[in-house]
Amino acid sequence: MNYQSIIEKLEQKINTFPKTGKVADYIPELKKVNPEKFGLHLSCIDGTDFSFGDSEEAFSIQSISKVYTLALAKEIIGDDLWKRVGVEPSGNPYNSLTQLENENGIPRNPFINAGSIVVADCLLSVLENPKADLLKFVRKISNDQRIEYDQSVAESEIATGSRNIALIYYMKSLGNIHNNPEEVLDFYFYQCALSMTCRQLATSFKIFTNDGKLADTDEQVFDKQSVKRINSIMQTCGFYDEAGEFSYRVGLPGKSGVGGGIVALHPRHYSVAVWSPRLNEKGNSSLGMKALEELTSLTGLSIF
Repeated sequence: MNYQSIIEKLEQKINTFPKTGKVADYIPELKKVNPEKFGLHLSCIDGTDFSFGDSEEAFSIQSISKVYTLALAKEIIGDDLWKRVGVEPSGNPYNSLTQLENENGIPRNPFINAGSIVVADCLLSVLENPKADLLKFVRKISNDQRIEYDQSVAESEIATGSRNIALIYYMKSLGNIHNNPEEVLDFYFYQCALSMTCRQLATSFKIFTNDGKLADTDEQVFDKQSVKRINSIMQTCGFYDEAGEFSYRVGLPGKSGVGGGIVALHPRHYSVAVWSPRLNEKGNSSLGMKALEELTSLTGLSIF
């Protein structure tokens, strides 16, 4: 596959696509981001890389971080994790209280806010220093020690996180939160405030294209079966209540964040990260979705 030629064609096409949507404005720090930014980085399993645009500029990855915490929790806790969070698509907004009430405090999947908060609670019970341990893990799989939390974004989320406070205390009342809710939310807000580039994201997600092994050292970090499960959940639940649309248009497992980032992967081939801050009404990057649809059209490959 001539990825260089494909990326060059994609770069030319991107400039012709309409720029629709708006940046996330309910988190004050995200509202400050330049909506014209666009970056893409594709990292192949054989070690070759291709990119264009603002692919080396760090941004807030937001809900993409939920894949990292899920992978850590699944590796440490195992299948007991599924006693506290499900694996079904939500079909509802990512911060729905109504769905949580209807299902007795057991979140539908680990990628909606309530589900990731439960995962954060699980990690608080097994990690000595969750924030430091998560950062160490992300740096390892990204092969980049420069990755940090964005303090300003974390503080902005803490100041505006009333909906998440409601979610966690409701789950606490039903026995599905075991630790201090304030400590759990602090960890959760910081994980969402991870600041990464498209290159770092694409590199980190190669572990999910490579059966849980680091591409550069061949170290087995995750169980192969766990990676299969995580990729499946990304396929069905990775894009809020637009997961079906992404699967239909792009045909790859992936995860989005309201910072405008999307990561997708083709198992045993490549991982790709795009960043464009303008979001559609479902909270996914408008131009990012279109770019990935065009990428799989140009390659002629998806998992289907």
